[in-house]
Amino acid sequence: MRVFTTSAARLGALVLMGAVLGGCASNDVEEERYDGATERQLYQEGRQALEDGSFTTAMNRLEAIDTRFPFGDYAEQAQLELIYTYYEMDDWEAARAAASRFIRLHPNHAQVDYAYYMRGLAAWQAGRFSLESLKVIDISERDLGATRDAYTDFTDLITRYPDSPYAPDAQQRIIYLRNLLAQQELHVADFYLRKKAYMAAVQRGRWVLENYPQAEATRDALAVMVEGYLGMGLRDRASETLQVLIENDPDNERLNGRRFEPKYVDGAPLSA
Repeated sequence: MRVFTTSAARLGALVLMGAVLGGCASNDVEEERYDGATERQLYQEGRQALEDGSFTTAMNRLEAIDTRFPFGDYAEQAQLELIYTYYEMDDWEAARAAASRFIRLHPNHAQVDYAYYMRGLAAWQAGRFSLESLKVIDISERDLGATRDAYTDFTDLITRYPDSPYAPDAQQRIIYLRNLLAQQELHVADFYLRKKAYMAAVQRGRWVLENYPQAEATRDALAVMVEGYLGMGLRDRASETLQVLIENDPDNERLNGRRFEPKYVDGAPLSA
């Protein structure tokens, strides 16, 4: 444990106080700058800052419009551009919150589809999918809360606005997310099989089939269910599921011809 001397603690307090006072002074100067600014001026400065890549400046101007002119001529556009600004600043939570607020306040706005898209894109980025290309981790084994949010947001977009210019990109992302989420469910099912929690494993496999029927992982979900039924001693149910597996994925790695090889369950292979 590190012990600070009294002098060091006092110096730290003085530095902190100076930083707080400096921040207050800076905020006061910023407020004074905005006092005489028109909504149009703030918007033009915010737009210019966006084009220049000065996102902090853009955020300050656009937030000032939102605060000072909430019903002004540029208010709605400023709110939209704030979503993008937060996104470019890597503040995914703020971007999602701003998008949700816009959707709530302006459900019939001509560009509300953009808000849905950006909300999903912020969740997508929050999941840090770029790690997959670096082979650092298998992201399907992580907590995928943000991934589920992105899947829901993109699904909302294409359901509500199928003709949106953002719909094609959202659809491609949905395919990726659907496979990822299904694979994550199978990781959990695999854990249950190892722990001999066979009913839980079967339920996970069924969940994948019911909620992600178009995912590639559905074939492996069937294999999980076959093994889970074998573990529970339900060979008839296992045989029925095995038949479905053979019909849909005859080259599944768990199959040897028409014979199923259990991975965790002790016992003889099952033949169809």
